[in-house]
Amino acid sequence: MAALTPFHIAIPVHNLEECRNFYRETLNCVEGRSSDHWVDFNLFGHQLVIHYKPKATDEALHHNPVDGHAVPVPHYGVVLPWETFQSFSAELKSKGIQFVIEPYIRFEGEVGEQATMFFLDPSGNALEFKAFKDIGQLFAK
Repeated sequence: MAALTPFHIAIPVHNLEECRNFYRETLNCVEGRSSDHWVDFNLFGHQLVIHYKPKATDEALHHNPVDGHAVPVPHYGVVLPWETFQSFSAELKSKGIQFVIEPYIRFEGEVGEQATMFFLDPSGNALEFKAFKDIGQLFAK
């Protein structure tokens, strides 16, 4: 499998400072450039930008059923190496993260076996971090 190119994602947040602290202190993202309306972060080698947007009146998340869980939609995140996922999820638990879906193994023993977890940032953006037991199965059908 060829090396993947880092992605860029921009997400809306209604409290820039609270989210800045969350991504920097809770998720350990290194902060890059910023202004009074946005902040760049290094999210496991990818560029995440939080942009201020006033809080919307309709903040309800949609959910789709996956492997017996209600997966929040939309969501974003990163596919991590298996060992990194294990240490990162343990670190998040120690920091008291309130999970939407606790870290667990999805599709255990099947093609595409993966560890996954979901939680929200302070603006209600759903994040999923996952790891494949066999990274070669990332795009398998």
